[in-house]
Parts: sequence; C-alpha cells; structure tokens
Amino acid sequence: MSTAESPVANICRYRVKPGRAEEFLGHLKRHWPVLHKAGLSTSEPARIWQCQDKAGNIAFVEHFAWKGQDSSRAAHQSPAVMALWEPMGALCDDMEFWQATPVTP
Repeated sequence: MSTAESPVANICRYRVKPGRAEEFLGHLKRHWPVLHKAGLSTSEPARIWQCQDKAGNIAFVEHFAWKGQDSSRAAHQSPAVMALWEPMGALCDDMEFWQATPVTP
C-alpha cells in the first residue's frame, strides 16, 4: 500500500510526430532533471528507450519514480515543469502514462 510519501513508479510512452524525434529527445533528456530539481521525483535518474515500429514510427518510453502520490499533481503547478511539458506535448501525436508495480525482482 502506498502513502503520499511513498515513491510511485511511472512509465510514460510518447509517440513523436514524424521528423521530430531528435528535438523531442532533447526535451526528454531534461525531463527528469527538471522534476528532480523541483523535488518531485526520487533521486534515481529516469531511464529512456527509443522505440521504432515496423512502419518507422518513433516513440520514447521513460521510466522514473515520482517522490510521492501528490507529485504528479504538484508538477502541474510548477512553472519550470510546465515550461518543459508544453513543448514536449507539441512534438507528440500521443502520450500514455502508467503507474507501474514491479512483479519480478
């Protein structure tokens, strides 16, 4: 059972607009540092994967942990986070966000 102070594992999938992968990755590499500086993520850096389907569409998958249950909500109140999220969103066709629970060690 998680509490407001328990870390929350988060997996994000960003489907990037054609031709915008490099620009998006530049923003994504700054994502965790901005969240961490704002006190919203744990100290473990995010892991990022670039993925490509058979049609050549690019997506990025990011795994990081929010510091607590309220961190994602608080991020929407942070000018620094919002200044990063806005251009990231403009470069994506779609995004999905999942809270994750490990089932293997």
